[in-house]
Amino acid sequence: MAHLFHQAGIRFELAHCNFQLREEESERDQAFVQSLAAKLNINIYTTKFDTVTYSQERKISIQVAARELRYKWLEEIRRQGDFQAIATAHHLQDNVETVLINLCKGTGMAGLHGILPKQGYIIRPILFASREQILGYVTKNEIEFVEDSSNLTDKYTRNFIRHQVLPLLNEVHPGAVQNFGNSIEKFREAELLYREAVNQLTTKLIEKRGTEYFIPVLKLKKTEPLQTVAYELFKPFQINSNQLSQVLGLLESETGKFVQTQDYRIIRDRSWLIVAPRLNPAISHYLIDEKQGSIETNFASIQWQQKSKPEHIATESQRAQLDIDKIKFPLVIRRWRQGDYFYPLGMNKKKKVSKLLHDLKLSMLQKEQVHVLVSGSHIVWVMGYRIDHRFRITDQTEDILEVHFNTL
Repeated sequence: MAHLFHQAGIRFELAHCNFQLREEESERDQAFVQSLAAKLNINIYTTKFDTVTYSQERKISIQVAARELRYKWLEEIRRQGDFQAIATAHHLQDNVETVLINLCKGTGMAGLHGILPKQGYIIRPILFASREQILGYVTKNEIEFVEDSSNLTDKYTRNFIRHQVLPLLNEVHPGAVQNFGNSIEKFREAELLYREAVNQLTTKLIEKRGTEYFIPVLKLKKTEPLQTVAYELFKPFQINSNQLSQVLGLLESETGKFVQTQDYRIIRDRSWLIVAPRLNPAISHYLIDEKQGSIETNFASIQWQQKSKPEHIATESQRAQLDIDKIKFPLVIRRWRQGDYFYPLGMNKKKKVSKLLHDLKLSMLQKEQVHVLVSGSHIVWVMGYRIDHRFRITDQTEDILEVHFNTL
């Protein structure tokens, strides 16, 4: 590709990554590229990466680590040098191998477009050319090259497909690789129509409410083709093809069942499937002391202060006014638990918090977000819903503690 660019008079510079994975051979490759740059009289950028350490720290494969390091570095060079594009030398076989790998992984329609000729600032000018065509050009023009020995082993999936699968396909059907390449172009065009249809269905099916996404069960069940639509619908929430059957199982399950991914939960709640971020259990308790103050929690911004008894008691749900003489500091804010109980304002009988939330017809997700304010062993406020009757303002009250919160 460098020779083609040079012959065409395209202004370009070279960049070479030394991943330090093949000892002397890695150094040989770097020296070869530096020599090529000198022959073509062009500038070259080089760098070395500790790829193994990077891979181990992030618990990713060597191949993924090398790709991340490479493209991040190339983009830095592009920005600093104000280059128009980053050109890589992927060819036809690379593209066919990618599609076959994607098919094996079950990536769906998106996997069929293979390596894109242009992706942001990255371009692949010789993606159309087969390996045989490239070798023919190299031989005819007596161009020197070096071979990466890791390409010769079948240790990696891509190499196995290259050395074992593609030759067999060409043997069974001569021209199979070229036909694959032609089909990939058609797949790309078909994907445009597919994406348009998916976007239209997604808009009709998903309703966003804050950080949560609501999908009506009955409407989804009537959608055809269900498997394909559901796959595309839940893919942004880390659901893969193997988990899809579990998600579809929620359409027939009772309220409370859910499927969980790394960052999300898909929950059946009455007539909805609700996609919500997973709760962060890192901080579960917050303290309120006697001094006026405020705190930022993972669910709300909370302020509190002591003040004289007001003429009128606040009625807004996010504000509690409590008789300060009945409170023991520090107060604790935490999520409610099964078994929690309190005496709702106006009642002399205790009531379980779970029963209160059920009576309020809160969804499972809404229940999970409920916090309580606790004094000693007593709940003084189910935040946003009811204060405890024992901590109410009475005729004998002189000073109060006022607590107010705004949900994030």
